[in-house]
Amino acid sequence: MRRPDPILAEDLSQIIAANLPWEDLHGCHILVTGASGFIGGHLVEALAWLNRCHPQAGLHIHAMARTSEKLQQRLPWLDIPGEVSPLIQDVTQPWNPPPPLDMIIHAASPASPRDYLARPVDTILANTHGSHQLLELARAHRARLLFLSSGAVYGENTLKIDAIRETDFGGEDPLAPRACYSESKRLAETLCQAYHTQYGVDARIARVSHCYGPGMRLDDGRAIADLLSDVLNNRDIQLDSDGNATRPFCYISDTVLGLLHVLLKGMPGEAYNVGETQETSILELAHKLITAAGQQGHLSVKAKALNAMAPAARSSGHFNIDRIRQLGWSPRISLDTGLSRTLRRAEPRTANLRERHLPL
Repeated sequence: MRRPDPILAEDLSQIIAANLPWEDLHGCHILVTGASGFIGGHLVEALAWLNRCHPQAGLHIHAMARTSEKLQQRLPWLDIPGEVSPLIQDVTQPWNPPPPLDMIIHAASPASPRDYLARPVDTILANTHGSHQLLELARAHRARLLFLSSGAVYGENTLKIDAIRETDFGGEDPLAPRACYSESKRLAETLCQAYHTQYGVDARIARVSHCYGPGMRLDDGRAIADLLSDVLNNRDIQLDSDGNATRPFCYISDTVLGLLHVLLKGMPGEAYNVGETQETSILELAHKLITAAGQQGHLSVKAKALNAMAPAARSSGHFNIDRIRQLGWSPRISLDTGLSRTLRRAEPRTANLRERHLPL
């Protein structure tokens, strides 16, 4: 049986060592959509690791992806089929027949700006029609559903709120290029609440902030991916901005553990912020990556403001995580540690990107 690399194995072991009611999952059929993606894939890995370390758990893991090739590439150390049952289809299309289901985690949606700006219709349908399909399945099977939403639902932070609570919403231009993502996430949340109110579906919502770590794509268009690609390929970093935009970067194992807290300890019909509270500027992030790679004195950072794509509407602010703290979760992995772990596991790739280092 193949094993994950040491860094991933350590991350997964820390996740399943958390004080959670894991017995609630024992014997369950669990569906994860978006299983070939960054977060969805980590969720599948965590559940499979729980099975390996605690065989009495007896989880039945169903991993949905559009192609078997992408699923195998994302989860190379898992036996598919075997440890994980693949479901190869589009989340927006009807199933015939669906597997028995006890829990559903909906992580299928283009999430990087490069993807959702290029595929706005696909993005809207994955978050709306896909969510509707899954909520109907949850209703029919009396299954619990966790929807992975985003901090993008908060819109413009016009009041400059430092710690954004689950009730702090700003405006959003529905015709803006990014609205395909933020507005469809909003509607999907409303669908979750509507199914909970009208049909009693146990639907829970996790609003995920900026997430990074081993396994992230280096070509997804986000600043941290571009910076990582430069450092791994020994390139000086040229920011297409002044680098002052700040973001709270949450390590992937912390994010996954937060999602599992919502799944196992959250309240139906509620939304929970899942993210880091410490903000870091893009310029500081670039220097931290160079330091983590041991390239001080060899690589440089140059920042200059250009007329590039405007940053996302929420140009500052981080999550208030008081609500999920009451469930027992808060981030544990510092940015310095997370960057070091990411660099140790990543492999250099050549990235020929036109739009780079945007403050996203």
